[in-house]
Amino acid sequence: MFRGTSAITLDSKNRITIPTKYREELFADCQGKMVCTVDIQQACLLLYPLAEWEEIELTLAGLSSINPQERLFKQIILGNASDCEMDKNGRLLLNGPLRQHANLEKNIMLVGQLNKFEIWHDTAWQTQMQQGISKIQSGEIELTERLLDLSL
Repeated sequence: MFRGTSAITLDSKNRITIPTKYREELFADCQGKMVCTVDIQQACLLLYPLAEWEEIELTLAGLSSINPQERLFKQIILGNASDCEMDKNGRLLLNGPLRQHANLEKNIMLVGQLNKFEIWHDTAWQTQMQQGISKIQSGEIELTERLLDLSL
């Protein structure tokens, strides 16, 4: 399970380096093979270990190719999916369309989300966090029953 936020950089060859604390698990679980795609709700990327991605693909395969909403969803998620394989130093390449979607430049935040990572432009991540905390504190976001039952 992936958790926490790591400040990383995009190098001159458009690669990111996965932090050491995740590498052993990723090499053991998926031989460093991952899939990256766009997040359709926010300007960030979603990075899945291959086994997790394969579960997503099974769900997507069950969606209709005739229903316009389901077809569009599949086109966006699958059309932007890119195979990424970590090299022995934990680096993986992010292609141009993915980088453009998330406005990625040099400074990036890698955010653990249990079964996947989110990849954010560092200032977009900080803005997201500030706005999210403000919305929760002000009551602008109505907490669901499951959130109300959550004890931290």
